[in-house]
Amino acid sequence: MKKGIHPENYRLVAFKDMSNDEVFLTKSTANTKETLEVDGVEYPLVKLEISRTSHPFYTGKAKFLDTAGRIDKFKNKYQKFKKPAPAAKKEEEKAQDTEAKGE
Repeated sequence: MKKGIHPENYRLVAFKDMSNDEVFLTKSTANTKETLEVDGVEYPLVKLEISRTSHPFYTGKAKFLDTAGRIDKFKNKYQKFKKPAPAAKKEEEKAQDTEAKGE
């Protein structure tokens, strides 16, 4: 192992799976500003959206996760590009026909 290329600041860190509130401790160098108390001891906290306790590969269960509202954000962002519904299209055609007949 080369000297001087590996971090020296390993410490116990609490990792919390936000989808099921599972917490586990392991050594890490991850920087974090938040802390969490586990068994009366305060540890730096790293929040995870998915971990071994909630991932379908490890649990054997398919589970729908949308903790950040990403699907809604996507739909809202691309709503303006959506084609009008067929009923609205027919109303537009009728309006154009009546205008053309009136001229």
